[in-house]
Amino acid sequence: MALVDHEGLVVTANDALAALLGTEPAALCRQPAAGLVDLATDGRTWQAYREVLRGRRSRFRCTRRLKHADGHPVWAEVTVVPAPDGRRVLLSVADISDRRELQARLRHLQMHDPVTRLPNRTLFFERLSAALDSSSYEHGGTGRIGLCYLDLDGFKAVNDTLGHRVGDRLLTAVAGRLTECAEGDGRTRGGSHLVARLGGDEFAILVEDSTGTEQLADLARSVLAALQQPFDLSGQRLSVSASIGVVERAADGTSATGLMQDADTTLYWAKADGKARWTLFDPERNAHRMTRQALSSTLRPAVERGEFSLEYQPLVCMADGAVRGVEALVRWNHPQFGTLAPNRFIGIAEEDGSIVQLGRWILRTACRQARQWQTDHPADTPIFVSVNVAVRQVWDSDLVADVAGILAETGLAPHLLQLELTESAVMGSAGRPLQALQALSDMGVRIAIDDFGTGYSNLAYLSRLPVSVLKLDGSFVRGFRYDDGTHPNPADETIVEAMVQLAHRLGLTVTAECVETAGQAERLRRIGCDTGQGWLYSRAVAPDRIAGMIGVSPLAV
Repeated sequence: MALVDHEGLVVTANDALAALLGTEPAALCRQPAAGLVDLATDGRTWQAYREVLRGRRSRFRCTRRLKHADGHPVWAEVTVVPAPDGRRVLLSVADISDRRELQARLRHLQMHDPVTRLPNRTLFFERLSAALDSSSYEHGGTGRIGLCYLDLDGFKAVNDTLGHRVGDRLLTAVAGRLTECAEGDGRTRGGSHLVARLGGDEFAILVEDSTGTEQLADLARSVLAALQQPFDLSGQRLSVSASIGVVERAADGTSATGLMQDADTTLYWAKADGKARWTLFDPERNAHRMTRQALSSTLRPAVERGEFSLEYQPLVCMADGAVRGVEALVRWNHPQFGTLAPNRFIGIAEEDGSIVQLGRWILRTACRQARQWQTDHPADTPIFVSVNVAVRQVWDSDLVADVAGILAETGLAPHLLQLELTESAVMGSAGRPLQALQALSDMGVRIAIDDFGTGYSNLAYLSRLPVSVLKLDGSFVRGFRYDDGTHPNPADETIVEAMVQLAHRLGLTVTAECVETAGQAERLRRIGCDTGQGWLYSRAVAPDRIAGMIGVSPLAV
């Protein structure tokens, strides 16, 4: 421990602190405490420390990595609190090196496969998600990513005939050869590849900053050649082969789910084409395989089987960065094709009428979730949920009755529900659709026009519609680019500013979609845009992730 004056200088220190730092207590006197325990190297920590010194904060605690006088690192928990005399502060430093080492060991066990010692599925997806983060390519990377996804042909027969002990030895030997292939390619290409066991006899080689499909093809060939050499397992001589699905593409716009789905599909092709081979992902072949008819035939039963789930993307106040609401986005967890985004099946659902059943489920699930957040966070301002509605839902069902019944069932207040319709659908509304929108608005439900600015924009008609929110199409926001080195489009800014002013004069609020950079957000805020939505704040995430953002700026999470 040490007493520190309000200038941040050590007044006195005990023997334990001196020993922790490898010096004498007298040598610490009149030394800046922040320098001794590394409190000035990041702005947030330094600010919090200064607030305690000035009496504006009652307590501050952080973890720092210190260096002992003999050079070895020391992990320490640093606590700063006002001293009883009120004139100084008490600095307390606890050595937590053993705890950190234990945590590191436990994390290693949690993140690695016990049989092969390779990274497991959890660590693989953690590394994959980090690799797909665009910020990782801001400093000299290729901006591309590659994946070899493989499993062993006929591995089940090895387990069934020779036993799981031999099977485990084979997996360990396979892991060693895969690692050698990955390390050899990494040395040649100047990169570092991750080899992981995803489960069973499935392995993956992740290639960050890949140089193109030829690199992945060469790696796949070397893996096949290495695995075709016989294995000698304590007297058991085994020969195996593998099937490999290869995917290589730009990281920007690629999701972990999408990459794995395509890799899994390509692995399926390799097996279907005869095994013991590698196959490169072919978008045209994939599109042909996933025909509209195949999806349409399973869409209606999928609703009843509970194959759909919702993710939520935050709608953030441009003024203070707080989450004001979320947009509910449906995902189809297809048992054969993996997770499908709405653009793969909503059009089909609208054509065959199943959108009514699916839309009712989405509405009920989203309202129930919004009410749950409200119940779990009673001290915070409740956030609203925005749900997309197709025109066919208005024509083919009693949407007003559905909404009223679901609000009553879930206990969600009407003003916490926002319904989004496309511009062309709302602008062309007449008769029954217009009556339904008016009834919903009278009920207290907010109506939003989605993708505003892409349709024919009958502005005179807009003033007579029961609309409360305009969502600007992302094509306008993309013209606000500074962060990526491109010049902004002045025409886009002028158009957006005019639309915002028009909306405000009509008493409407404006949400900007596809906000991806801080520069875009600042310009939109300056223009007067009310709410932002986009990857700058968050992608669509699971409900539990949203719970952690309530009452907190997502940029601070």
